Amino acid sequence: MTTVTDGQPNAEDGPVGCGTPTALVRPPGATGVAGAPESGGPAVDDPVPPGGPAHPGRLRSTVPADPSWAPAVRRLVTEHLAGLRLPADQCDSAVLATDELFANAVRHASTGPGDTVTLTVEWNARGLRVTVADRSPVLPRLRTVDPAAESGRGLSIVAALADDWGMAPPEPDRPGKRVWFTLRRRGGTP
Repeated sequence: MTTVTDGQPNAEDGPVGCGTPTALVRPPGATGVAGAPESGGPAVDDPVPPGGPAHPGRLRSTVPADPSWAPAVRRLVTEHLAGLRLPADQCDSAVLATDELFANAVRHASTGPGDTVTLTVEWNARGLRVTVADRSPVLPRLRTVDPAAESGRGLSIVAALADDWGMAPPEPDRPGKRVWFTLRRRGGTP
C-alpha cells in the first residue's frame, strides 16, 4: 500500500512516525483496480493540496469494494488516527468498527467489480465520525444471530463500540447510502 502524507508519498508500510495519511493508492502489485488510477495517483475524492491537507483531521478515500482491500483500509485508518492522538482504546474501537462497516459494504452492497466504497474520517471538537458510503440503496439492519453463526454480527459490534451510529442518504447526485458511527472526544486529547 502506498499512502500520501502531507503531500509526500511513503514506503509500502506507510509513513514513518505519526504523519497523517490522506490517500490510499492500491495494494502492492495491483493494476487496473477500480478506484485506483493507472497513473498511480491517489484514489481520493479530496486530493491533497500542495503544502499538505487542508483539513488535517479529515481523511476521505475511495477504494474498490473488494474484501482484499480490508487490510489496506485498516492500515489507512490506523495511521490517520495515530496523527490525531486518540487514546489507544478509542483508536482500536474506531479501526474495528470501520472494518465492520467496510466488510458490510463489500459483502452486502457490492454488485460488481467496478463498485467502490468511500470512507470518510472526520475529527472535530466533538469527536470522531467515520462514514462508509456505498452504491446500494439497501439499508443494513441489526439482527439476532445464532451463537454458532460465523457472520451477522457486524452492526452489533459497531453499536457496542460506538457512542452513536446510524444511516444517512447518499451525497447529492450519488447513489446508495452512508452508514456512520461516532466516538465522543474524551478529556486530554487535543
